[in-house]
Amino acid sequence: MTPPLSPSTSAHLDTFARDHLPPADLWPTIEFTTPELYYPDRLNAATALIDIPVSTYGPDRPALRTPAGETWSYGELRTRANQVAQVLTEDLGLVPGQRVLLRSPNNPWTVSSWLGVLKAGGIVVTTMAALRAREITPIVERTRPSIALVDHRFAEEAEAVRDTVLPSLTVVEYGGTGPDDLVARAMAKSGEFTNVDTAADDVALLAPTSGSTGVPKITMHFHRDILSIDNTFGRHVLRLVSDDLVACTAPFAFTFGLGMLVVFPLRAGACALLIEAATPLELAEIVEQQGVTVLATAPTAYKVIQREGKEDRLARLRTAVSAGEHIPQDTWEHLRDRLGLRVVDGIGATELLHIFISAAGDDIRPGATGKPIPGYRATILGPDDSELGPGEPGRLGVIGPVGCRYLDDERQKAYVVGGWNVTGDVFHRDEDGYFHYHARGDNMIVSSGYNIGGPEVEAAIDTHPDVLESAVVGRPDAVRGSVVCAFVVLRDGAAGDAAKAKEIQDHVKQVIAPYKYPRDIRFCTSLPRNVSGKLQRFALRKIIEDEQAAAATVEQ
Repeated sequence: MTPPLSPSTSAHLDTFARDHLPPADLWPTIEFTTPELYYPDRLNAATALIDIPVSTYGPDRPALRTPAGETWSYGELRTRANQVAQVLTEDLGLVPGQRVLLRSPNNPWTVSSWLGVLKAGGIVVTTMAALRAREITPIVERTRPSIALVDHRFAEEAEAVRDTVLPSLTVVEYGGTGPDDLVARAMAKSGEFTNVDTAADDVALLAPTSGSTGVPKITMHFHRDILSIDNTFGRHVLRLVSDDLVACTAPFAFTFGLGMLVVFPLRAGACALLIEAATPLELAEIVEQQGVTVLATAPTAYKVIQREGKEDRLARLRTAVSAGEHIPQDTWEHLRDRLGLRVVDGIGATELLHIFISAAGDDIRPGATGKPIPGYRATILGPDDSELGPGEPGRLGVIGPVGCRYLDDERQKAYVVGGWNVTGDVFHRDEDGYFHYHARGDNMIVSSGYNIGGPEVEAAIDTHPDVLESAVVGRPDAVRGSVVCAFVVLRDGAAGDAAKAKEIQDHVKQVIAPYKYPRDIRFCTSLPRNVSGKLQRFALRKIIEDEQAAAATVEQ
């Protein structure tokens, strides 16, 4: 079944989202090919995520936990979500279709706020707490939120953006002690709320991508899309049960984390363990101490845990998921041989909301990412956009129940090719239909599961007063997959030494999210350019390749 392109009657009084959907002829093909992907015309995802589970699993069942010992039941989470919806509509004047920005690490009030926005018919714009004002600004400029619900520890940057970009934005803190704190406001409400009767194809989520240019693309996802990721990856690969305790290190702003910690556990009656921050070794201890049964994290974490001999801390896991980048085969095989743990690998994209190619259990083929999950189909496209045969590497194209819809963005034309979502990843498909990862096809650097746009890091480096220009590429790294490597040209008189490198690194951490900073800085007198002045990044990658080849020769 292919859903009609003409939209249904929207519940949104603020029509911003539908007004800024891409033209229908630029959409990817959308298909509903399994029975569970058929939806009624009227659908509010929050009903399926919390109201129905309360009735199905009971109000006393644990829904959310934290390592500090805090536990919220399903009934309590529904009440808090209802109270947030009341605050939004009764106190702050939210009308259906308006956008609400969330800024917080993973904690229970963020989940209740996310659900409360959906209940009220609003559109969630979730951002990472690590982002600085410079990075939040283009998101606010693009999505035009009316309200921001912000963890009190991270309010300063949001208020700075309000003061300089969008004075009409109402910033409400939570977790603090003030009388206007969201928690205090919510506790004064009855906890009774009737969910807005949204359409299945009303926009529920505006999710910024990491981007490769520093200018985020805003992906637009419907209420039905949120359920579709559970009816595909959740149902056919992850297969949570109600007794599971799920941990995931990805923030809610990454739609991978949103699925693993909110959508999948709530639909299954399971419990999510919300971790605000943890190193890989701390994560291993938490997994063991808390009795986690399902873990989702980046390959980097698994590699560090293995390297430090702490993999026994993962012995009670029933399922482990790796995402953000391809897990090395030797790491996968070590965990299988040591613990009998067959890590679920997969590839997803913010444009498609979650994972669309994966495998679990006996269907896993070591070294391969997997096959298209039921509900999706995939292909490999050549330079002329024709489909390639087995063994031929090319661009990955995907079609399924969700797909790329950018908010008023010309880049829609590049992502959708002949109805296919073209992710920018290079794969090949083998004779048995398994997909094998090769590389990213653009300037994205994938480091410890984070997508880092090279041009964005360059722009941050270039704001340092001693920097004339810079160029950023990825350098392969055994632990992180890749690290950000910056080639930097300094002004005359500036010393290119270790102290200057540290100074630039600290500067970048203040300008953009700290995880994006260049871990490797190389000072040079000029950058390679062609006759027209265009930067030749391939020449910088060649320098790194030659260094690694020379190092490998010495080791031999």
